[in-house]
Amino acid sequence: MNKIANISDKTPDVQAPDTMPHSIEAEQQLLGAILTNNDVYDRVASIIKPEHFFEPVHARIYEVAAARIAKNNLASPVTLSTFLQEDDGLKELGGGTYLARLAGAAIAGFAVRDYAQMIYDLAIRRELIRLGEDISERARHVDIETEPKEQIILAEQSLYKLGEEGNSDSGFQSFLKAVTAAVDVANNAYQREGGLAGISTGLVDMDKKLGGLHPSDLLILAGRPSMGKTSLATNIAYNIAKSFKRGVKSDGTEGTIEGGVVGFYSLEMSAEQLAARILSEAAEVPSEQIRKGDMTEAEFRRFVEAAKRLESCPLYIDDTPALPISQLAARARRLKRTHGLDVLIIDYLQLVRPATAKDSRVNEVSEITQGMKAIAKELNIPVIALSQLSRQVENREDKRPQLSDLRESGSIEQDADVVMFVFREEYYKEREKPGDHDLDKMAIWQDEMERLHGRAEVIIGKQRHGPIGSVDLSFEGQFTRFGNLIKPWQQDGGDNRS
Repeated sequence: MNKIANISDKTPDVQAPDTMPHSIEAEQQLLGAILTNNDVYDRVASIIKPEHFFEPVHARIYEVAAARIAKNNLASPVTLSTFLQEDDGLKELGGGTYLARLAGAAIAGFAVRDYAQMIYDLAIRRELIRLGEDISERARHVDIETEPKEQIILAEQSLYKLGEEGNSDSGFQSFLKAVTAAVDVANNAYQREGGLAGISTGLVDMDKKLGGLHPSDLLILAGRPSMGKTSLATNIAYNIAKSFKRGVKSDGTEGTIEGGVVGFYSLEMSAEQLAARILSEAAEVPSEQIRKGDMTEAEFRRFVEAAKRLESCPLYIDDTPALPISQLAARARRLKRTHGLDVLIIDYLQLVRPATAKDSRVNEVSEITQGMKAIAKELNIPVIALSQLSRQVENREDKRPQLSDLRESGSIEQDADVVMFVFREEYYKEREKPGDHDLDKMAIWQDEMERLHGRAEVIIGKQRHGPIGSVDLSFEGQFTRFGNLIKPWQQDGGDNRS
């Protein structure tokens, strides 16, 4: 390690051609500045982390100094030597004497950000070289099991992580870092006066039950055909996209402060059909009238005005059928990189293909749900995946769905953070209409239909971070729109639906 023994105040020389990119002198000058004036740390903390240093001893010095400064304690050659006296690498360089020499050769404070940026840039270059070598090695290794397309997706995934985080392998993180992140989430919710920690769905009662949509969560929205799964998903997507706002977040960075950018994989319906549904809700014109062009002048004007409003909504639709889970992940990464991405919706889970064919459908679904959970964690966004339910629901007297009704339920139930079921009792009651001759039964049936009309239920069958239970919503079938259900005590306060 004699390479770092001499400390000079000259402009740092970057590496010789045969070594990895680095600048020992830039690292020395930056550490010296921090040890001389701890206030300098605040100006570089957002740029570099310990892992960005090329020399391991420098990384450990920076880490200890950062920990002390964060606690408002002094970080100087004297205080740091106490914590690093058993460090073999520092002993080899002279121990406390080396720390004193670092401080003695410190640069002027105005240059620290330039040095920090140089250290960071060189660290990224080293990581790019390692990635390039890894990609090259994989490509040289001809293997029947690994297709070139999969290698491209793996390479894109690694490059995405490097672009987002500056480090392709985050590895273990300290408990302190995890606790700090948890406190930040709680603080954000507290700042909203006990409101949501996650993104609002636009449905008040659902938000209260879920606390909003949380980053890195996989939410399953399941139901039998005609229950309104896709309608509820499009309603949530539209509510989030129309309230999108960018600004300065609590941590000082720029990003989404309200609503969000929504990605919608529509594997069953075309983008045009999905857009028509959203337009029907926004314009309050029945979707079948839009499809036929059977609109009054006033309805058509509302339709055009709604279309203009929707032009600026950050809602992106991909209607490519039968996407493999690996392609789905790659496209989501690309969307986040180019336009941003705050929520991802997949309609629906059973239409996604596994990356490779498996020996059973259960194993295929397991790979798909694990892939979706991985997307949620990697991109740090909530992922909502719609799912079909098995027909056994129809054979029961009580048609309310439960966890065991999920198709290939084991893996879906296991990987999901939240499992919700859409249930409209009105749909089933409508099919129980008695004959016109039976007046008593007809009267009872009409009373039941009146009670159930325009009502829907979202049953939360599993929630990793909160209670289970059900949420009552309004449902307007002609506009395929779910909304907030007005409570009896709110009747005099006007319409409260979204």
